[in-house]
This record gives sequence, C-alpha cells and structure tokens, in this order.
Amino acid sequence: MSLIFTNGCFDILHRGHLELLSYCKATGNTVIVGLNSDDSIKRLKGEERPINNQEDRKYFLESLKFVDKVIVFEEDTPYNLIKQIKPDIVVKGGDYRQEDVVGYDLCEVKIFEYVRGYSTTQKIKDIIDR
Repeated sequence: MSLIFTNGCFDILHRGHLELLSYCKATGNTVIVGLNSDDSIKRLKGEERPINNQEDRKYFLESLKFVDKVIVFEEDTPYNLIKQIKPDIVVKGGDYRQEDVVGYDLCEVKIFEYVRGYSTTQKIKDIIDR
C-alpha cells in the first residue's frame, strides 16, 4: 500500500488536473490532495484569485474517483502537511524538476508529464480575451 500526495490550487478543474489525479491513483493506493486555501492562493496568484472558493474546490476534488482525501492548507507550501501525513510519494506536474518539489527531502518524488494546453491561468486568460 502506498500513500500518494499531490497539491495545488485546483481553481478551475480541467483535463490536466484530471490526468494528474488519475496518474496519482495509478501510482498508489491512496491519494491525498493538499489544497491551497483561498488566502494562500491570493498570496500566490493575486487578489483576483481564486475563481472558486475553497469549499467548492474541495467538494469538486472529493467528488472524483481518483481522490481519497482532500486537506486544505493555509501556508504557501504544503511542507508541514507533507511532514505530518508522511506520504510514500509526492507527485507534481511536469513543469517541476524533482529538486524543486516541496517535500523532495521527505519522500520519493514523481513528475507527471505536463498536459500541454491545460493551465488554469491560461484558461482564465482565454476567457477574458474572448
């Protein structure tokens, strides 16, 4: 049995997110998602974000068959959460290098190949530019 952890804002759920979460489930038995709180997203992405509040984002993620548990965290990174739950593997999207992933010093890291064309920031820009 392996415990898989991934994290992010998951502000507007899209195919890239679903493929990442599916990969997590295929990698291990239990998938825990660390979800950035509304306040942490504002600090990281700006005052206009998040689009969806943390309760809605948590509900969306919990509704997916790939996800076993969602934990909202307030910090800018999930380092303390990773220390607390002690996953076997942390999975991040392909725009990361292993040594840049938060928690690389605590457990194994796997990089999921980035799904081109699926970025929440780009999706928001596309909607605004229409």
